[in-house]
Amino acid sequence: MEIAHLLGDRPDAVSYDPDVLEHHGHSDWSTSNSANRAVAVVYPRTTAEVTTIARVCSAYNCPMVPFGAGSSVEGNFSQPYGGICVDFCLMDKIVAFRPDDMDVVVQPGVNWVDLNEHVKNAGLFAPLDPSPTATIGGMVSTNCSGTNAMRYGTMKDWVISLTVVLPDGEVIRTRRRPRKTSAGYNLTSLFVGAEGTLGFVTEITLKLAPIPQDTSVAAVSFPTIKNAATAASLLIRSGIQLAALELMDDVQMRILNEHGSEAVRKTKWEETATLFIKFSGTTEGIKSDVGRATQIIKPFTTPGRADNAFHFARTKQEEADIWAARKEALFTMVGIKPEGYEMWSTDVAVPISRLAEIVELSKKECGQLGLFCSVIGHVGDGNFHVAMMYDPRREDQKEAVARCVKNMMARALEMDGTVSGEHAIGIGKKECLVDELGEETIWLMRRIKRVVDPGWIMNPGKLHLLWVTLQRTGHGSQPPQQVIVLATRSLAGDCPGACRGIGKNGSEGDGNKGLHGDGDLELIELCGEVLQSEQNQPLKLGLKDLIYH
Repeated sequence: MEIAHLLGDRPDAVSYDPDVLEHHGHSDWSTSNSANRAVAVVYPRTTAEVTTIARVCSAYNCPMVPFGAGSSVEGNFSQPYGGICVDFCLMDKIVAFRPDDMDVVVQPGVNWVDLNEHVKNAGLFAPLDPSPTATIGGMVSTNCSGTNAMRYGTMKDWVISLTVVLPDGEVIRTRRRPRKTSAGYNLTSLFVGAEGTLGFVTEITLKLAPIPQDTSVAAVSFPTIKNAATAASLLIRSGIQLAALELMDDVQMRILNEHGSEAVRKTKWEETATLFIKFSGTTEGIKSDVGRATQIIKPFTTPGRADNAFHFARTKQEEADIWAARKEALFTMVGIKPEGYEMWSTDVAVPISRLAEIVELSKKECGQLGLFCSVIGHVGDGNFHVAMMYDPRREDQKEAVARCVKNMMARALEMDGTVSGEHAIGIGKKECLVDELGEETIWLMRRIKRVVDPGWIMNPGKLHLLWVTLQRTGHGSQPPQQVIVLATRSLAGDCPGACRGIGKNGSEGDGNKGLHGDGDLELIELCGEVLQSEQNQPLKLGLKDLIYH
């Protein structure tokens, strides 16, 4: 009520509607959901209103969770500790467009498709290509990419500066507007990909790119997923300036034939692994690139059927229809999901030389589950996705899918890859982040988090940035000892490096050193929330029993 009053009692400022809360707390795109929901959804219109929200929540130590379009898949906007959800859909203004400087300033609720429609007459566009529902704020928070990343990179490559409201309501601008600077820390990159755990992004200054003179697309089918991935690797190393290189497996192609849009079903697709290729540049340059690409790919297509394997767009309408087949993939899968089933969609990325190997191994393992599974990939930059559907009421299916995903993550790390090419971490990949970055790097991230957000109220529970407050029972004349511990997997005293502590006076140290022994610990606080047992007493746990996932 206090926030509603401070926002002028606007009728569209705050919602307590249960359906609205559910929409903002649960995703059908993802298995990574939490049971709790926010108590309210707040809709700010300006940076000043976001500042008001942050100051009130900071005063009450209330969690705050940013919300963009709700299209992320790793539980990035879930609310495991309740609190307030801040939806930026009303902050959808283009603040400034400077075509001569090839940049634009936008609020976080601007949809990227709408942005490109606005600037296209100046011959410019924002070249990121995620879900068509995505908004700029969410794209910044997850460092998204999409199908154009092969040529244009990821979101971090296009953000010049950010206006950020910190958890206590302070407003900062990370840098000024020139294309390059070497002044101070790169704070812009600190907030890109931070998933809203450090503050609210309320304005974004983006670079824009010239729209290519011409584009064209092709779809090429292959007898096996290995052939397709191998051909993709050779195309990547060929030096041809492709705009995008996408992979869809046999399952996905069958779904398009059966459930695709009318435009997509104009084509009778081969139900085998298929590469979708986007060419861009000058018209003459594209003709040359198509010829070179054809020669590289042809040996990997089905012998005797090479001519049938290629679908080249002859018109702009055919170009749109062919590319729509790739862009509709996730929506089509969600549309055929059986009632009561869940879909686990996740991604990894590996060095290009290992791409064919990991795609083939992952496809083989997923296919052995006897469940729906499909492989889709932005293979042009070594990134691919696996989607599996299962019945969550069956523990055997749930465990099998989880094991398969875990194996894929481990396989990617063995190949010096990453557990998240573009989905970020959220709550779905926290354990994997520790495996990828190591305890020391995670500890540094937590120290940054604690300085910027000492109350731990900004999107808590994400990125493995949890803390707990422990209290050891005093012995003899010794008073109880209290320490805030930042835990990765276990607080066991025989697990060196697994926990570190910050004393009540703010001093840092190795939590293991202060927590050895056999005495009971009282878990008195988790992310600022006091935890008590049914007898209204602090929960008591043995040191080795306290494990966080």
